[in-house]
Amino acid sequence: MTELPDTRSLWLDTAPAPDRTGTPLPREVDVAILGGGIAGLTTAYRLMKAGRSVLVLEAGRLAAGVSGHTTAKISTQHGLKYATLAKTKGTDAAATYAHSQASALEWIAATTAELGIECGFTRAESFVYTTKPETVESLEREAEAAAEAGLPATYVTGVDLDVSALGAVKFTAQAHFHPRKWLLGLAEEIERAGGTIVEGIRAEGVDELGGTLVRTSVGDVRASEVVVTTHYPMLDRGLFFARLDPVRDLVVAGPVEGNRLPDGMFLDADTHHSVRAYLNDGVRYGVVGGEHYRVGASVDVESRYELLAIWAARNAGLHRVTHRWSAHDLSTLDNVPYVGRYHPASRHLWVATGFGQWGMTGGTAAGLLLADLVTGKDNPSASLYDPNRFDLRSAISTVENNATVAKFLIGDHFSALRQPAPLEELTPGEAKVTRVGGELVAAYRDPEGELHAVGAHCTHLGCLVAFNNAEKTWDCPCHGSRFALDGSVLQGPAVRSLPKKRER
Repeated sequence: MTELPDTRSLWLDTAPAPDRTGTPLPREVDVAILGGGIAGLTTAYRLMKAGRSVLVLEAGRLAAGVSGHTTAKISTQHGLKYATLAKTKGTDAAATYAHSQASALEWIAATTAELGIECGFTRAESFVYTTKPETVESLEREAEAAAEAGLPATYVTGVDLDVSALGAVKFTAQAHFHPRKWLLGLAEEIERAGGTIVEGIRAEGVDELGGTLVRTSVGDVRASEVVVTTHYPMLDRGLFFARLDPVRDLVVAGPVEGNRLPDGMFLDADTHHSVRAYLNDGVRYGVVGGEHYRVGASVDVESRYELLAIWAARNAGLHRVTHRWSAHDLSTLDNVPYVGRYHPASRHLWVATGFGQWGMTGGTAAGLLLADLVTGKDNPSASLYDPNRFDLRSAISTVENNATVAKFLIGDHFSALRQPAPLEELTPGEAKVTRVGGELVAAYRDPEGELHAVGAHCTHLGCLVAFNNAEKTWDCPCHGSRFALDGSVLQGPAVRSLPKKRER
């Protein structure tokens, strides 16, 4: 019998955490931070060091969301970022971005050493390579732009990976680590300094009038400042839902044949396949990502996992997949994260989002910037990351992104209404969005024959959800909300569950 891979990420599987669901919720703090991932915990740690009382509120488990499902490269090499930044925003902006990301990398390096957090922090070289002749010139331009931005970048003609690389951009002095061990260690330091971390309580809203009040599922918390780092901003203000593009990247991991995979980190510029190594209890593992798709798109996710496993075996020596998981990412209109005031009129409400697959340095840089903004310190990257920036290019991207949303909103409704299917006809393992009477229902019959039926309209803005056949979830293609079979929220921006339905 074939061994099925663990559907938890390698990081969650190898880093158990204490249960903080019973921690009492304080009624008043200096700063309430919503979201217990890398941006939220970095912000919390820095603010505790600055003398602020801090609450971190996490709806699920700490470091078990997006930050626990990354490939965990701590790198300033973000694909082919710097040539594009220099062209669209200027060389000064590219240098500012590079400096902020490099500062984040070095802050992690220094803090892991200072606090003695054992998280497998390892220095490694990073490469973006191509196997296509037509991409070589782009890599040469990228190497020049990255070097001009102050980064340790050079163009090389090959990489130490089993691919037919024609050229690559090489960054030295980068790193990778175990993200959850890092964040759990940071959480312990926050609590040791007097901060409060609460799991299992969902923030449901923030009132900004007459002070700042966080409304949660168990009561209110008054805070002088509120920082929203919930991956997708959970408040429908600031129009973030119209300015973020949600995608999912698949990841497979397992022991590498002959322990041959090098320490370096590798990314294919054209296919976006990603490779890095991790030493797990003395065994060298490969962590391979790729096969991304828009959240909620009607795709066969199981087949994509199979394609990724085939690629990993052929190019990274990974012949036995022990873990597989999916990473949820958000990209901004101009591919620079939004970090700063939540909306132009906010004075005590802050946000960080849109790290575009580079959340280890991006989320850390966001936490360092947010701590400076909250405490009133100048930070040279503040204007670059300002969430309220807008230009003609952003306006065009907004129109394009929301045309995609409209396609899903209208087209999916038409398809479901046109093809009703009685729920009793669903076979084990089958899922469908269909009309039942006068409403649309998302239904799945599990292998044991039990029917799971919920309302098919996402509770965020009403788009129809689609079934993810690998993770057995209902995903919204418009803004990336995800729901379990019982309708409970797995990822926002939705904060309300899909209503349960009964078989008729």
